Amino acid sequence: MIDAEAERFDNTGMKSPVAMPSSAVSRNAVGIIATVAAGAAIYWLRDILTPLAMAIFLLIMIDGVKRSVEARTPLNSRMAGIAALTLVVLAFFASIAIIVNGAAGFFGEASGVSQNIGPRIDQIIRDVYGIVRLANPPTAQDLINGVDVRGWLTSMAFQVQGIASGAFFVLIYLGFLLASQVGFRRKIIAMFPSEAQRDEAVAVFQRVRGGVEGYIWVQSVTGAMICVVAWILMRAVGLQNAEFWTFVIFIVGFIPVLGGAVAGLAPPLFALVQFESYWPAAILLVGLQVILFVVGNFIQPRMQGDNQNIDPVVVLLALAFWGKMWGVIGMFLSTPLAVMAMAILAEFKGSRWMAILLSGDGEPYADEDKTTDKPKSARRKPKPEPAPEA
Repeated sequence: MIDAEAERFDNTGMKSPVAMPSSAVSRNAVGIIATVAAGAAIYWLRDILTPLAMAIFLLIMIDGVKRSVEARTPLNSRMAGIAALTLVVLAFFASIAIIVNGAAGFFGEASGVSQNIGPRIDQIIRDVYGIVRLANPPTAQDLINGVDVRGWLTSMAFQVQGIASGAFFVLIYLGFLLASQVGFRRKIIAMFPSEAQRDEAVAVFQRVRGGVEGYIWVQSVTGAMICVVAWILMRAVGLQNAEFWTFVIFIVGFIPVLGGAVAGLAPPLFALVQFESYWPAAILLVGLQVILFVVGNFIQPRMQGDNQNIDPVVVLLALAFWGKMWGVIGMFLSTPLAVMAMAILAEFKGSRWMAILLSGDGEPYADEDKTTDKPKSARRKPKPEPAPEA
């Protein structure tokens, strides 16, 4: 025993490094290289992958709406699918139209914002300098001179153009994905001839689908709660385009962390421009922060339960990673992609440790563990439902 310990130190008394099997080293090296290569491919192919990812997201929404319509109405499977497709596609286009038209109307000549923003900023700067007793306050023009306004406006124009063209490609991908569902069952049978393997594959699909649908449901319900209170506050103080800001708050609610910041700060900032008094902006700021705090810390965690068993740090890292890779679309899809990654990684022995790190409590299948009183070590995954039909 002493000799074995002595062998771990060299002649200088320094501890020698722990030896690792060559197979483990090779496997880890291949995994790191594959991860870097996959990240580079995701970034380089973002123009192709972002509409595809959005189409898959819409496909999951359509499937969830279809099953809900089929369960609550006398419509058969085909008619329920048509109704779900119509609802989701119309909602998708309506969202884009409301954002584009609402933004154009808000900054148009009729709203008065474009004419008042310069003088109002000058007044705010003078008031702030007066409070802190500083002399020679700068003007809005002085601040704008240091900003590349032309480049910023050009970038915004390209962003709007990208939204329109991206929506077109999303629909194309969605159409092909819907058409490919016809042979989905046959593909599953061909890929997994064994019934046990096929059931396991279907279980993974259902787990991914359930996680994404649960995320959409929770964010939609909590977003609607926030929007009701926000709309009442904005109408009470007389903020222009209250309906537009209400819809913006609902949409950005699907973006973790940043969505809450935009929802709580954007309306008060524009209230500063619209009103001569600071009280409307203060009322909006305090009211929105209170409702965001209550929903985010009390209502949303109870609704999420174990359905989104994701570590908060992972949510933040996923937001930063996918935002860097795919921009706003990546931020919007960051949490669903993290849920999908955890569900898939948990199915393989070699990658289950990554799913454990991604999970909130170390149990990637925590949502299933709640269905029984057995100890976690003795629980077995339930038998999945049959493969979904087209």
